[in-house]
Amino acid sequence: MTTSSAASATTAPSAVLPRGPGPGVGSDFARLSRRIDEAGLLRRRPGYYTVRLALVTGLLAGGWAAFLALGDTWWQLAVAVFMALVFGQVALVAHDLAHRQVFRQRRPSAACGRLFGNLGIGMSYGWWMNKHTRHHANPNHEQLDPDVAPDILVWSTEQARDSGGLARFIGGHQAFLFFPLLTLEGFNLHVASVRALLSPSMKSRWLEGGLLFLHLSAYLSVLFLVLSPGKAIAFLTVHQCLFGVYLGSIFAPNHKGMPTFSGDDRPDFLRRQVLTSRNVRGGRVTDLMLGGLNYQIEHHLFPSMPSPHLRRARVVVRAYCEEIGVPYHETGLIRSYREALAHLHRVGEPIRRQRKSAPGQ
Repeated sequence: MTTSSAASATTAPSAVLPRGPGPGVGSDFARLSRRIDEAGLLRRRPGYYTVRLALVTGLLAGGWAAFLALGDTWWQLAVAVFMALVFGQVALVAHDLAHRQVFRQRRPSAACGRLFGNLGIGMSYGWWMNKHTRHHANPNHEQLDPDVAPDILVWSTEQARDSGGLARFIGGHQAFLFFPLLTLEGFNLHVASVRALLSPSMKSRWLEGGLLFLHLSAYLSVLFLVLSPGKAIAFLTVHQCLFGVYLGSIFAPNHKGMPTFSGDDRPDFLRRQVLTSRNVRGGRVTDLMLGGLNYQIEHHLFPSMPSPHLRRARVVVRAYCEEIGVPYHETGLIRSYREALAHLHRVGEPIRRQRKSAPGQ
């Protein structure tokens, strides 16, 4: 078994997931699921989501209205900061839609998801859903979870030893480069979304592509028609870089630095989700800024659970994990980043060691 422990010892196309292997009538997960269902935590919240979707849509429209009203001025950089936060909130709405937290049916979920994702922020709903579904099925599995593939960063010492290319160049100092690299994440989402249109597995290719084209063409046209070229480039840079940092900061605490698995290492569904996820403590502001994903353990166990129920589900899940002896990891937001960065630094050690021992170094 290849498992990397967290630094502290002790965290949707269709992202509605099967219950996974082992959740039979008498399984640990089945017993927990019955408790959650009896508490009414799987019921839809149409009123909540009507208000939330309306507010996010209003913020998005209001941000662009403010942009048009201000005109060609450097004060537009304040709008860029505001719109970075709004884009992050739109992405969180698309996430909930993909998990069918809003609608039970696939069609309305996909239709709204493409409007908020493709048209609203220029992120392919179909591409992200495929990627995120595979992550949920096998979180932190080095061969099965695309979120821990050794692309630019390495997530385990084994990946560090076998790394090459950009991952080897960055891996030794990846903990220091992690947040600076997030400034590129917004751009990466747009590029990956366009590239995904060429994949034979992409469904509704023309619809996805058309909505992406509408977003990108309208976005760039508005920027360069209203602003001078220098201000337009500055707005685009501030907006997309901060959007990437915000989005990455939402997802980074969830699983980075938690145990990873490899090969045939696949615990039962409950343990696979709980052991690889980290909860982040906080109040209503934390819930708002992280979109409820600070309850990552509960979200991974019950991905279609409406996000406003996750806080209450935490009490049930934490007590149950204590009852059956499954470690349940929860920490504050700053501590979660420290744990993730400490893990990234630790697993990069083989690269640093090889550089020191290389001839001429």
